[in-house]
Amino acid sequence: MLAVQHLTKEYSTPSGLLTVLAGVDLSLGPGDSASIVGPSGSGKSTLLYILGALEPPSSGTVTLDGQNPFELDDKRLAAFRNSQVGFVFQDHHLLPQCSVLENVLVPTLVARTDAASARRHALDLLDQVGLSGRLDHRPHALSGGEKQRVALARALVRQPRLVLCDEPTGNLDHESADSVATLLFDLHRNRKTILIVVTHNLELARKTGAQFRLSDGHLHQA
Repeated sequence: MLAVQHLTKEYSTPSGLLTVLAGVDLSLGPGDSASIVGPSGSGKSTLLYILGALEPPSSGTVTLDGQNPFELDDKRLAAFRNSQVGFVFQDHHLLPQCSVLENVLVPTLVARTDAASARRHALDLLDQVGLSGRLDHRPHALSGGEKQRVALARALVRQPRLVLCDEPTGNLDHESADSVATLLFDLHRNRKTILIVVTHNLELARKTGAQFRLSDGHLHQA
């Protein structure tokens, strides 16, 4: 269960305090999905980074199955992100020097998981996203849609409970965007993850179980 209560985020600026999030509440369970839309600069990505424990809130709490990641020391916080949260960004952030398979395996190397088991799981994911024939290719040899499918497999390789997507189809043409979206939701349903998608794509947003709009620092049911 993801539970967000009274979440705020403020930044100090030369002109004074800037409030980005002014009291966000959200609750999602395994198998739930939600999209968050809103104008640029409304704080969508900031909220996603806090939910993924990349950035601390100014106040309020975020817990995943009762665990507040911001109560952990740096080492345990990094381990929490690696094992419990999967990220898919607009830019795939693949390592150019690594093959498709190696890119997917990167999170497992950090976690020092069993190599043989991790490889089997990575191969299974790449088969599910239709890239079993591209294992040794480098990112430069892939299309935009293929790169994002690799990024999706990498996000899921540690079997996280929470999957966070920031404009996952933003750099793709319509056909590739549809393909990636279909894969995203198929994998979400099969694995019963908690899925949150930040997007400007209203067609993508409508695919989630719940839709929210972020404005004036608050989440509103769409």
